[in-house]
Amino acid sequence: MFTRRGLPGLLLLASTFAFAQGHGGGGGSGGSPSKGTTPTGSSQPSYSPPTHSNSSFGDVVSPHKAEDEGKIEFRTQTILVQVPVVVTDRNGNHIHGLTKDDFRVLENGKEQKLSAFDELVTTNTRLPVVPLKPGQFANLTLSEQQPRTVTVIALDTVNTPFLDQTYGRRQLVKYLADNLDTSQVLALMIITSHGVKIVQGLTGDPEQLLQVLKKVSGELPGNQGIDIDAQASAATGDITDASTLSPTSDPAAYMSAFVAQGDAMYAQFQQARAIETTMNAFQAIAWSLSGIPGRKSLIWATGGFPFAISSPDVVPGGYLSAAYERAMQALTEAQISVYPVDVRGLTTLGAADASRPGDPSRPSALMGQQMSQRINNRLWLQQSTIESLNEFADMTGGKAFYNTNDLATSFKRAADDSSSYYLLGYYLDTKNNKSGWRQLKVQVEKRKDIEVRARKGFFVTNATIHTDLTKTSDISYALSTPIEGTGVSLTVEWAGFAGEGEKKKAVYLAHLPPNALAFDPSGQNKLDFDFDVVAYGEKDGKRAATSSMNFSKPVPDEQMVAVRTNGVDFRNALELGPGKYTVRFVVRDNVTGKVGSVTAPLTVN
Repeated sequence: MFTRRGLPGLLLLASTFAFAQGHGGGGGSGGSPSKGTTPTGSSQPSYSPPTHSNSSFGDVVSPHKAEDEGKIEFRTQTILVQVPVVVTDRNGNHIHGLTKDDFRVLENGKEQKLSAFDELVTTNTRLPVVPLKPGQFANLTLSEQQPRTVTVIALDTVNTPFLDQTYGRRQLVKYLADNLDTSQVLALMIITSHGVKIVQGLTGDPEQLLQVLKKVSGELPGNQGIDIDAQASAATGDITDASTLSPTSDPAAYMSAFVAQGDAMYAQFQQARAIETTMNAFQAIAWSLSGIPGRKSLIWATGGFPFAISSPDVVPGGYLSAAYERAMQALTEAQISVYPVDVRGLTTLGAADASRPGDPSRPSALMGQQMSQRINNRLWLQQSTIESLNEFADMTGGKAFYNTNDLATSFKRAADDSSSYYLLGYYLDTKNNKSGWRQLKVQVEKRKDIEVRARKGFFVTNATIHTDLTKTSDISYALSTPIEGTGVSLTVEWAGFAGEGEKKKAVYLAHLPPNALAFDPSGQNKLDFDFDVVAYGEKDGKRAATSSMNFSKPVPDEQMVAVRTNGVDFRNALELGPGKYTVRFVVRDNVTGKVGSVTAPLTVN
């Protein structure tokens, strides 16, 4: 399916590659609506995306279950499932000193034998990044692997009304001003319609982050200006088909339904775009943190989830399902727990517009029915939004905060959660080859009045087990996003120019240190990775030059010592004319699916 390309200039000088193993993965804050309820008068099941739609975009957002994929063919029999677990008392204080025998882990109700156990207490010291030589560029090179408290704040402009974005930023400024700690590892990112933007990286100064945050501006989301009833109709699938009405017998009703149908169809299109953008953003953020050891907290400052989650196994259909499953897998592998903070604060439902889609001349009973349906749809949308935030937090081992105007306290509670935790591990039963969501439940024996928080489960699907299925999309997104993936350590440097004429060859050297890549578990000391480079013009942002290669073969025995000691080095060149460029380097380990990327500026005279 994928084209194998040549490897010009590859020098196998090293890489010790530990056997890559797949890694698998609750409670909300505030009043939680009851699951399974349905708004009065609505035929739609609560918290489920519509199974039908009159919209031409219905197939994009229609749901399917991950278990529908059938059976999984495992290519390795040793897949370690790691589960970070936070244990606190009623006051939120972390409980220490628990042992392996205190824990029970259930997968789909069946108790698992723990093969790994550790209590981790993180440090707030800065990340020990190895200094680079002049002219070198690296994603993230750590001098030691001690877990530390890492908090990333992601401001969501895709799913948040514009005015609520402003309020959320003000509350975040308040939190940072009151809790400024020069030793904390903190980063700030923005989820936009054009991808994730980094405001301040992990090694940044918190004081500088605070000053930058005050200057950050918002973005109008795709659904901004779309009538709330149109958004609710799009989410529930309750869209009136104008073709079923007669334009001659009731012109007013026909025109009103025609307009409402068009608005709902447009809202569905925007919701589909928001799903894809949000899932890609989570995957990019997970990539950026995957090379940093330990459990991390991702504070997601948002106005809602782009689709309703009735259960983890029900995912958006079509091409969006793989993006959803891979994003969840990326968060799991990077040990990221998501803490959604609803920046809308205390929310209320506005009165429904009695003028749409009815006509004052029509019977009052019908008018009342229409208004009741709109109110029910709004209630469903609000209820499912909160429930989906809760569900997503539970799925990743985080906690949702909503229906509160004290956002600063919510930010603090989320940031404090990763100060200590227990890391449990067990081997996946690969004899169970059924595709779908594997539910996890972690219990602490003989302890009362405690809160145990761990991810609710993990996906076992073709998209999460067979990393080759998403190789093309992974590389494409990594080349286009400014987020630097740290799953594969990578250092590049420019080594001068060659050639005569209008265009010159800009020579680069790339280095993958020992343990950066993994050997194929099938044996034969085989490595399998892709290395892609794209040079973008600084002025127009267009691609000026590209380079692609794939290495997929065993390492000769006589080179294994060098590989395990020094890593892998190779060189190549890009042919470019005079100008300034932003060059994006991406390496993807096709054994694990992990991605590393580096951005390096270049000037050709």
